[in-house]
Amino acid sequence: MNAAEGAPKGVDTIDWVAAGEEAVALLQTLLRIDTTNSPDRAPNDTEAAVLLAGRLRTAGLEPELFEPLPGKGSVVCRIKGDGTGGPPILLSGHVDVVPADPARWSRPPFSGEIHDGWIWGRGAIDMKNMVAMEVMTLLLLARHGVPLKRDVIFAGVSDEEAGCTWGSMWLVDNHPEKLRAEYAISEIGGFTLHSGGKRFYPVQVAEKGMCWMTIRAKGTPGHGSLPNKDNPIPKIARVAQRLGTARLPHHVTPVVDRFIKKLAANQPLANRLVLHGLLHAPLCGPLLDHVFPEPSLANTFDANLHNTANPTMLRAGDKVNQVPGDALLRVDGRLLPGQTGADLVREIRALLGKDGEDLEIVIDQEMPPVSTDPDDVIAEHIGRIVLAHDPEATVLHTMIPGFTDAKAWSKLGMKCWGFSPVELPEGTKFTAMFHGDDERIPVEGFKWGTRALFDLVVALAG
Repeated sequence: MNAAEGAPKGVDTIDWVAAGEEAVALLQTLLRIDTTNSPDRAPNDTEAAVLLAGRLRTAGLEPELFEPLPGKGSVVCRIKGDGTGGPPILLSGHVDVVPADPARWSRPPFSGEIHDGWIWGRGAIDMKNMVAMEVMTLLLLARHGVPLKRDVIFAGVSDEEAGCTWGSMWLVDNHPEKLRAEYAISEIGGFTLHSGGKRFYPVQVAEKGMCWMTIRAKGTPGHGSLPNKDNPIPKIARVAQRLGTARLPHHVTPVVDRFIKKLAANQPLANRLVLHGLLHAPLCGPLLDHVFPEPSLANTFDANLHNTANPTMLRAGDKVNQVPGDALLRVDGRLLPGQTGADLVREIRALLGKDGEDLEIVIDQEMPPVSTDPDDVIAEHIGRIVLAHDPEATVLHTMIPGFTDAKAWSKLGMKCWGFSPVELPEGTKFTAMFHGDDERIPVEGFKWGTRALFDLVVALAG
């Protein structure tokens, strides 16, 4: 089956069984390269970038490698079109991954082994799977001489898991001409979501902004043997406890309003009522806390309806027998579209009340939310491709609470869409595997996604 209407020549000559096996082998090889992004170890993204560049050269392509710091390597490759179809399309993915503790995994996290029909490894869904699918797309376009009406660019980038600084951000700041495109297609949407006996495919059209901050409580230093009512540690502890347990104000953004209403329209009556209740501030908290049976699902809705401020690091004191003069709390804040870091600080101070009056709150790093028009013409193409591969599917446009390389691509005016397709069996706790233990992807679902992504690119550029 080819989902692209009026598919150009060359597409019908592709052996999809062989292409699927090649994509699986490429993903396995990528997973065996430990590209852990951690301050405790030297970066190794360049090894993955070199591997991908070598594969692309086998098809006669001319990839370029960029390495602003040792080990922080990225690869960019372009297939030229005739320009009659519009500006380029960018296919992007990051090659770095978060740490994995082998003692907590059922299979070795950097083995890339296939077990029980799944490909196991850190990066299997975040996001070496997408990188392998994108490279496979370029290889097939080049090998089969598929004529293109616009350029297709691939960017396999470094450093996304540490804030994109030496990957996509560096490329945008230093080589924008290599990347500029109309659309950027990357993580996280396109996976099967089973709910109410139906199959949905969330497609990312927005992501929250990031606001990392330091909260400082000041006090009076003194000897540890004496009572001290101005000890800053209890002050910062109260702040951490409040931020970790209370919700910030309820906000319904257009993309989340649309997502919830479309999801509800395809649910049984009881589920429909619960979902509509989330759109009302007085009902939202009780429904999330007491009605949603799956905590990870409740957390996702929670994050998409509120700014969040998670305490993640705490530092105070250097000696056990000395009360320190201050105590620091690092907070991972996330911003809904339309919100800023200053808005988040105001919400935090209002939440803390008297406990927040004497605190020093400093924004260390801020990246704005990213959103695109869910009614853009690309939405029709994505919807048609998904239905061609799963006729019973419903496509939903959604927002993710995290950040991606879209933060960089949007600086160049690109329309950023999260479509990293994978067909998942019912019962898969997909979102729990992002940065979690036992990360894996089904072999057949990954092959399904490889074909779906290729068909989308052909529909857009062929």
